[in-house]
Amino acid sequence: MSELSSNNLNILAYLIAAAIGLSVALVTWLLSRSATAVPKEDRVYKDAPPLGLRICWWPLQWLSHYLEPFLSRRMKAALLIKLRKAGLDYAITPAQFFASRILAAVAMASAMWWVLGTFDPARRGDAGLSFSTYLQIAGLGFLFGWAYPGIWLRDRLAARRRELLKALPFFLDIITLCVEAGLNLQGAVSQAVAKGPNGVLRDELQRVMRDIRAGKARATALRDMAERLGEPGITNFTTAVIQAESMGMNLGPVLRAQADQRRSERFLRAEKLAMEAPVKMLFPLIAFIFPCTFLVLFFPIVMKFINSGI
Repeated sequence: MSELSSNNLNILAYLIAAAIGLSVALVTWLLSRSATAVPKEDRVYKDAPPLGLRICWWPLQWLSHYLEPFLSRRMKAALLIKLRKAGLDYAITPAQFFASRILAAVAMASAMWWVLGTFDPARRGDAGLSFSTYLQIAGLGFLFGWAYPGIWLRDRLAARRRELLKALPFFLDIITLCVEAGLNLQGAVSQAVAKGPNGVLRDELQRVMRDIRAGKARATALRDMAERLGEPGITNFTTAVIQAESMGMNLGPVLRAQADQRRSERFLRAEKLAMEAPVKMLFPLIAFIFPCTFLVLFFPIVMKFINSGI
């Protein structure tokens, strides 16, 4: 009887092992099939994605392929506007950016779980952390990982805007000098691209020239640049140039007025930042500098009172 029961247990163990092996094989087959179903992306005409996305590009592309049908048209349009302003519309798609947020959230949650398990007192034989603690820490890591790509995109937008506003008067001066020297607008923009410093505005003007050479009208190419950047200074510049060309006006005075206006706006922005600096320094001054100063000044006095017996 005991031999029969042991044989039954062995058969049951073999069946469980076979079921587990078949399940693993099925999951592996499904994953490989879903991976091969992802079409290869043609990136001949596209820019290179950022370094952090290139590291995990294959799972990013795989996940974005299956996430794209679930993204609404409004969400795609909003993400595309942000990516266009950040200069990433020819590097990644809205679905790939959304997939990067999911991958970053899962990776951060897994890292927090692993770090918490590494420092768990249960590894030393003490009372370990509860499962709810693991879930809370992993949830915090998930939220941070989800928010980080959005924070990175916002910082990139702010940095591009600062760089654009800083370089705009210089490029307008080059274009104005070239136009006043006898070149047409397209030749002046070509000279600005050739002689100007590297940066956001140089890349955008180079893209305008590429669009014009591809057959797009100059006014349309300038309007597209203003729409991509979304900056009032660029919009005013393109509107003034298009109106002056349509009315047959001389571009020299128009460009000179635009350059002077952008330079005065840059001076006003610098003056505003200088006025805001004392207000921004108030909290660090009260929270960190004043306590240290009072400690250095009053510590010898307090010690002298204590030693004198008061």
